[in-house]
Amino acid sequence: MNYMARNFTEDNSADLVLARNAGCDDPRLQRIMEVLVRHLHAAVRELQLTTAEWEAAIGFLTATGQICSDRRQEFILLSDTLGVSMLVDAINNRKVDHATPSTVLGPFHVDGAPQSAMGDSISRDGKGDRLLVHGAVLAPDGSPIEGALLDVWQTSADGYYDTQDPTQPDMNLRGLFRTGADGRFWFRSIVPASYPIPDDGPVGRMLAALKRHPMRPAHIHFIVDAPGYDRLTTHIFREGDPYLESDAVFGVKDDLVVPFDAVEDPDWAAGLGVSGCFHHARIVIRLQPTAAAVHGR
Repeated sequence: MNYMARNFTEDNSADLVLARNAGCDDPRLQRIMEVLVRHLHAAVRELQLTTAEWEAAIGFLTATGQICSDRRQEFILLSDTLGVSMLVDAINNRKVDHATPSTVLGPFHVDGAPQSAMGDSISRDGKGDRLLVHGAVLAPDGSPIEGALLDVWQTSADGYYDTQDPTQPDMNLRGLFRTGADGRFWFRSIVPASYPIPDDGPVGRMLAALKRHPMRPAHIHFIVDAPGYDRLTTHIFREGDPYLESDAVFGVKDDLVVPFDAVEDPDWAAGLGVSGCFHHARIVIRLQPTAAAVHGR
């Protein structure tokens, strides 16, 4: 068949498009487009899409782009809620035994979080139930990793990140910490809340049409960097949260769920400069060595 012909049919549609793309000199781009075109055309044929349905799909994607801004990325939400973000993460972050699992970055990370001293509070307005986080960054064999940099961020007790809520101080509930020689770190915060992803746009309308809720279980985000180890992007989730089984973005993994225990210890509280009950979470983060480190390069 002459794929440069003009006779476009249901049967030869994908072949004709790919033949027109044959001059691409980027092998990876050509392979990506080949797979995308074949699967897209196959989906249209299988579904027997109507013109109105295809126009609705184009309108949905147009609206998704139009609502994006420097503070909101609706395409990330779309990718997250379709499970694509977690699939890409899984493919690109296959772990050795005992390494901490990764999960999605999410749309609310910002650069420039303040460098904080060990034990500092990342809550800049003091609102919420107090939380103490103790942890360690280790190699898979359990040896401590000194000087690992942890970039930490989370929601307020109301379920909003500072970039969503103009009433919060700038860089509220964000901080950078470095581990000591023993690989340990600790900081003070507040107990995060489960919260809805932004659902006032096209992705929210999609979830509503699918009878899905937009909720994420309560969690704290971490990006952990250390020389000789792969960067880790992960969360810790609060044990017992009602949305652990139905996270809107599929981010929960069993190894990332930890208890946030209520503590009533006046002496410990006094040492922290607080009074009354607080919560405590203890975590261990195990990093995966880079391929170069494993092979001694």
